[in-house]
Amino acid sequence: MARLIDLSIDIFEGMNVYPGHLKTVTFQHVTHEETALRFEGGFSFQTWGFMMNDNGPTHVDSFSHFNPDPNALTIDQMPLDLFYGDAICLDVSKFAPETDIEASDLDEALANSGQELRRGDIVLFYTGTFNRLKDTPQYLTDFPGLGASASQWIVDKGVKTFGIDTPTPDNPISKTYPCHMMCRANSITHYENLANLDQVANKRFTFIGLPLKVRGAHGGPTRAVALVED
Repeated sequence: MARLIDLSIDIFEGMNVYPGHLKTVTFQHVTHEETALRFEGGFSFQTWGFMMNDNGPTHVDSFSHFNPDPNALTIDQMPLDLFYGDAICLDVSKFAPETDIEASDLDEALANSGQELRRGDIVLFYTGTFNRLKDTPQYLTDFPGLGASASQWIVDKGVKTFGIDTPTPDNPISKTYPCHMMCRANSITHYENLANLDQVANKRFTFIGLPLKVRGAHGGPTRAVALVED
């Protein structure tokens, strides 16, 4: 039997946003009381307004986000196939904040998962950060990152797209961001701010993470889900 698992964080005013990004703002635009005056027979409606960064909530980076090449694709230009497909999730929750996860660690996590990693798979990394620290300031600072060798592991294994339950796949204390630089060099994109990865850790599933098609945007806010066959 198939079931859907929500892998997305909530969007709300005051939510955690990567430092320097536009903060999320939400507001009531019109109310039932206001719109009822325009109609007869009892009909009315209400709508909610919001402003947010294209890299704010659960989202996928466009190539143009991390690559200054003027020909790098914006989110609306990227192939939909990158945002959907067979996936596994590796448990790397044992690693301490501000440390690098390396290739040997991913080999161990893959072996422990009991899963086969196939070329063209999507791979998610469960650090446990969302589960431990969601809606706290520490969510933005207290997490491990994928080091240079782990980033190269993604390339060598033929991973199509990857994702993580932190604001960035890089170590928060890094000044060089090797994982993003790998993405730039190899045109591999990734999801940030995923949620509930504990529910898919060490599983194989279908990942669906279609981003908003905002013309010219450098990232796509996403309602990411896992389709799991029990």
